[in-house]
Amino acid sequence: MKKLTNEFLDELVTECKPYSREGEVVKDIPGQDAVDQNKLGVCIIDMNDQVYSAGDTDLRFTLQSASKIVSLMMALDDFGKEEVFQNVGMEPMGDFYNSISHLESHDVSKPFNPMVNAGAIAVAAMIKGKDTDERFNRVLKRLRQITHNNSLKMNQEVYESEKRKGDRNRSLAYFMKSTGAIAHDIEESLDLYFRINSIEVTTTDIAKIGVFFANGGLCLRTGKQLIPMHHINTIEAIMMTSGMYNEAGKYAVEVGFPVKSGVSGCIVGSVPGRYGIGIIGPAINEKGNSTAGGELLQRISRQLELNIFSVIRQQKD
Repeated sequence: MKKLTNEFLDELVTECKPYSREGEVVKDIPGQDAVDQNKLGVCIIDMNDQVYSAGDTDLRFTLQSASKIVSLMMALDDFGKEEVFQNVGMEPMGDFYNSISHLESHDVSKPFNPMVNAGAIAVAAMIKGKDTDERFNRVLKRLRQITHNNSLKMNQEVYESEKRKGDRNRSLAYFMKSTGAIAHDIEESLDLYFRINSIEVTTTDIAKIGVFFANGGLCLRTGKQLIPMHHINTIEAIMMTSGMYNEAGKYAVEVGFPVKSGVSGCIVGSVPGRYGIGIIGPAINEKGNSTAGGELLQRISRQLELNIFSVIRQQKD
């Protein structure tokens, strides 16, 4: 087993950067262009709050679909598991993250899980607050607590682009409204969803989200339990089965701990009781996952032996 050091991560980043050529940068996200194609960065934080990093860790990006674990956390804290999962399922879906066909083709009245777009919109509709501003500020405040970064904010340009180009998400939302899966105001729910997707972060920020989950919702620095552990357990289980869309099975096998991706090329990883991992590699494949970032994550897991399904056997004398 390798030892976790900055030098070790630097070697892996160098080895994995060529995999960026197998993907493409999403041009629809303002600020991302071909210049970012070969960028790759990683940050890992352990249970002692020790930070290890390598590569393009100064690159700023928006959470995009990685925000879905944050929305789910807020909804669970507001309403509890039973009520949340009356509105959204918890089963994996072998289809694209923005698919509408699963809502039409199956005998279901709700999205398969909170990690696909339809499910995330339904979850956002459940976050408490008197209006969209209050609901979003609650999410932002919680993220600032988790990351210890009070400068976190929404990228206005990305948010406006999300709203302007969000017709597919609107179609998902209005279809769910017609089946009763969403009872709240559609435009307000969508607006909140777009805002949360547009929160700007770094690899360090998302590694802090990962280590917060890895520590069962207990803040490393303050020792405060911000979210009940049973809610964290629920989120991590769904990350494991659905966090990488229809590559979730591959990552369960090859990585073996909860992860969630975003089309900005980010990946949040949570190794229970050990590490939080943040990765950015803007070039993504057709399934919405970072190509270089995914390869980097797999190598980190193998070489540090992080797969939670591995059995450590005691040697007998």
